[in-house]
Amino acid sequence: MNLSSLSASSHALAPYGWDEDWEQAFAPYAAQGLVPGRVVRVDRGLCDMATPDGVIRADTEYVVPRDPMKVVCTGDWAAVDPEGARPRYVRTLLPRRTAFVRSTSSKRSEGQILAANVDHAVVAVSLAVELDLARIERFLALAWESGAQPVVVLTKADLVPDAVTRSHLVQDVGTTAPGVPVLTVSAQDGEGLDVLAAIVSYGTSVLLGQSGAGKSTLANALLGEDVMDVQATRDVDGKGRHTTTTRNLLLLPGGGVLIDTPGLRGVGLWDAGTGVGQVFSEIQDLAENCRFHDCAHESEPGCAVLDAIETGELPQRRLDSYRKLLRENQYIVAKTDARVRAELRKDWKRKGAIGKAAMEAKRGRLR
Repeated sequence: MNLSSLSASSHALAPYGWDEDWEQAFAPYAAQGLVPGRVVRVDRGLCDMATPDGVIRADTEYVVPRDPMKVVCTGDWAAVDPEGARPRYVRTLLPRRTAFVRSTSSKRSEGQILAANVDHAVVAVSLAVELDLARIERFLALAWESGAQPVVVLTKADLVPDAVTRSHLVQDVGTTAPGVPVLTVSAQDGEGLDVLAAIVSYGTSVLLGQSGAGKSTLANALLGEDVMDVQATRDVDGKGRHTTTTRNLLLLPGGGVLIDTPGLRGVGLWDAGTGVGQVFSEIQDLAENCRFHDCAHESEPGCAVLDAIETGELPQRRLDSYRKLLRENQYIVAKTDARVRAELRKDWKRKGAIGKAAMEAKRGRLR
């Protein structure tokens, strides 16, 4: 097969997202006789890969880096041995356009890449349980940081038949997700699926959320067939078992591809300062009117953010959540960045000196 003679639009991998930019990036490897492929599943040193020859099983032995951020991941584009080689090895990965990354649950300060080359990050949130707005903010911070466009999907909408109640829930989520579409969807009766299907009909979408959020059911509805296993959630807390145990890239019948992921218990930030800023864009807009450019929005005079709290324009919960995510992200970054660690120590010393001075002044008044 002469790959160079194929235009990107007529390429066998076009349904998987192959385009002229990927073709250009792959050109040096085509000259070496390698063929392109997209990783659809990774499993213990091997991966399933869509190639012009169909879906093959490839060995990842030559692309096992020490850096966990560079391991082969579902959604990656790669150069692989041509047909006839036994076994077929993945020789190199093409540079990623986007990557959805969270911090690991371990104490080793490592990032874990969940999906690569993603255009839409679909955050599934179940309406069967009480909304956890703080968790939604975490997902959105990581989604924005990845370079993908976030979309929040409120699943199991059939469990909230009252239109007024549902409207309030959408409004609550909307306040935590400025600039993000918020959809209500029911895979049970098909409500909202047409809108979501239109959004994910081009590019690559990754489906994220806790176990029990209805991701696999939603994936099956978008696929038009029962491809993903589904299990019932517990009535007591709405949580379910991890029916999806690997990340799978699936072709959608209306166009586009979908990466389904296992339920995420932990959503730790990983160098997501820009993403946090976008999630709390209204706070950053207010901060531009603060008297001091380095205002911490704690007790400074002329603080526009605190003024907004006083007037009710900004909910206190939003500011508390903003501060918490900033602190967490700064802590994560400081583990690997000496400059940030030094700035943190300087800030701690400054706050310690202020606290000490305040305590001494208080003692002086009590004498």
